[in-house]
Amino acid sequence: MNEEQPETTATILHADLDAFYASVEQLLDPSLRGKPIAVGGGVVLAASYEAKAFGVRGGMPGRRARELCPQLIFVSGHFKDYQRLGGAAIKVLNDFTPLVERISIDEAFADVAGCIHLFGSPAEIARAIRRRVRAEIGLPISIGVARTKHLAKIASQVAKPDGLVIVDPDTELDFLHNLPVELMWGVGPVTKARLAQIGVLTIGQLAKTPGWSLERLLGPAAGEKLTALAWNRDPREIKTQRRARSAGAQSALGRKPAEERIIRPTLRHLADRVATRLRAKSRAARTVTVRVRFADLHSITRSMTLDAPISSTAMLADIAEELVRAALAENPDEKVISLLAISVSHLEERPQLQLELPLGLEDEQRRPGSKKGMRRWLADRAVDLIRDRFGWQAVGYGSVMFGMSRSVPDEFRELAEKDL
Repeated sequence: MNEEQPETTATILHADLDAFYASVEQLLDPSLRGKPIAVGGGVVLAASYEAKAFGVRGGMPGRRARELCPQLIFVSGHFKDYQRLGGAAIKVLNDFTPLVERISIDEAFADVAGCIHLFGSPAEIARAIRRRVRAEIGLPISIGVARTKHLAKIASQVAKPDGLVIVDPDTELDFLHNLPVELMWGVGPVTKARLAQIGVLTIGQLAKTPGWSLERLLGPAAGEKLTALAWNRDPREIKTQRRARSAGAQSALGRKPAEERIIRPTLRHLADRVATRLRAKSRAARTVTVRVRFADLHSITRSMTLDAPISSTAMLADIAEELVRAALAENPDEKVISLLAISVSHLEERPQLQLELPLGLEDEQRRPGSKKGMRRWLADRAVDLIRDRFGWQAVGYGSVMFGMSRSVPDEFRELAEKDL
């Protein structure tokens, strides 16, 4: 690891705004600076570093957050400012290189190999970006510089808060292998716990674990991918215009009973968000996946792949409800849920709908070209047209408009959801 010596092969930057939502709130209201704050109310949507020091985390029930940090200040959130300031920060990267891949509202990759002769070494470029974001926008940003995307992202995490870490290619494995395994892309709480069961706590330990052991624990694809990343084998290049292969939305619920009155409106709301974005991009999905997180924060997922791709709100909601009910039936002792999520994948360009004959097929109710499917498509199209003209809140489905808990504002859901 080196913060000063220029080098030419580590040219991938990963820039990540620090505690972004909370930092924006502290920027907009200077009286909040240096204080523990959380965006949200019933559920913590984001927390400042001062709040994180007390153990406050995103997705945590507000009551629990206040127990951990009695002086915690809750703010409702300024969602248009999040979009405006996040975009302004990413634009600074574009001033140095056209090879910028934005992966969320507050983070992006950039490849500066082609602009070193104009702006100096990658280290100098990273320092210039950080200075400009701080001076022009007023926000802290951490940057990692490395030879690969995966290592650059890890370096930016190590750099937090408000830092810069440059990984020398000659010592990158020494740097990588000493780090905790949860810093790796794709290692969430469940995978971390499974790896801990076989004594794998660091990336170096994972790198030295036999492939057959990882495959048995995590499955062939995940085991092979993590092994490659643990040895910093990551051939992915910067993609300035990524074509999404999936889309999703999730709702953090705090602690809610696993009952129909909670599950149904939540899933309808999420399906409405996802399906609307599918239709806006003329896409349809063959695979539907749901995730249910319980009170102890462990999650289960269930998925279904369809013969015909769908983009109907009602169809997506019906399938999601069926999958969630099956998941809960398999876990009868779980009475409290803390999160529900819907994602769709295997996306296809949506062709013109063709009416299908009523042949009595088992999945006829889920086929877009069936009589019911056509009626649903016409209803969705009418809703889309009204919303395009008068805004999202102008019209909606009854089970969503009147049954959905608003503990998490819609604006924040939209920012947090993966975009097509």
